[in-house]
Amino acid sequence: MNGILNVLKPPGMTSHDVVGLIRRLTGVRKVGHTGTLDPLAAGVLPVCLGHATRVIRFLENDKEYRVEVAFGISTTTGDVSGEVINKCDGSNLSAATLERELENFTGEIEQVPPMTSAIHFQGKRLYEFERAGCVVERRPRKVKLYSLQLKRLADWKTETPLAVMDVVCSAGTYIRSLCMDIGEKLNCGAHVRFLLRTRAGMFNLNKAVTLEEIQVLKDQNLLKENLISAKEALKHLAEIQVKTSSLPAVRAGNRLYASGLAYLPHQKPSFNEPVRLCSGENLLAIADVQEENNTEGYCLKPIVVLNT
Repeated sequence: MNGILNVLKPPGMTSHDVVGLIRRLTGVRKVGHTGTLDPLAAGVLPVCLGHATRVIRFLENDKEYRVEVAFGISTTTGDVSGEVINKCDGSNLSAATLERELENFTGEIEQVPPMTSAIHFQGKRLYEFERAGCVVERRPRKVKLYSLQLKRLADWKTETPLAVMDVVCSAGTYIRSLCMDIGEKLNCGAHVRFLLRTRAGMFNLNKAVTLEEIQVLKDQNLLKENLISAKEALKHLAEIQVKTSSLPAVRAGNRLYASGLAYLPHQKPSFNEPVRLCSGENLLAIADVQEENNTEGYCLKPIVVLNT
């Protein structure tokens, strides 16, 4: 069983829990998700099975979220699961003030990963240090916020006003850290009350399946039919068809030249950008475009072979 499940993760489960459940359900040994979603959060969690786990790093990785933020209260974790560490009257906030601040956060920014994140540090996950009561130094990381939109306000003019926002961002963006930083800039603090990931790359919320639906599909022997192929998930990469006679070379990871291709691309592929090597509807490999001193000026070097 090879492909990708667009899973609707419920709140309360870790991404690792979801992977383990699907591994047990399908009997597939190689299972992995494309990006951690906090236990607090719900939403889109693409889960790769079989040889699809090899292409995770090539998938589109921008994300979209809907988040409910409570201003006026700061917590140890940046969300409702943490202990309250500070309270401040947020009744003076206005929609106009918040929207101006959101504009300041749009674009490339630096974030310090929260201690509750799954980043590795000295062989452990940061959340393991956090659970042990330890705080370690973390280096800021650059992320990109493509869009920040205020969608709705509630309990405005109270000490703890609420805001619902839509966020479009690059991979690696921590929404809790973003909300905490916005609260700090507004001098009132903030924490996440609810977080929903509505999109991860090409995978959208309206086509995600619940864990209960996955169980039903498995019982009806329809699960395989509901997998998204790696070829489809990588459709943002250029597709190059190879000749049947070139299949052994691709499977061996050997370089391919024009003579081994079914046709030459109309536009020369960009160097160091991955492409899909296909035979009909079969995705054979992901290849790197390398500069070469030949008529075409390049060759294709398989870097991940899928169809062996």
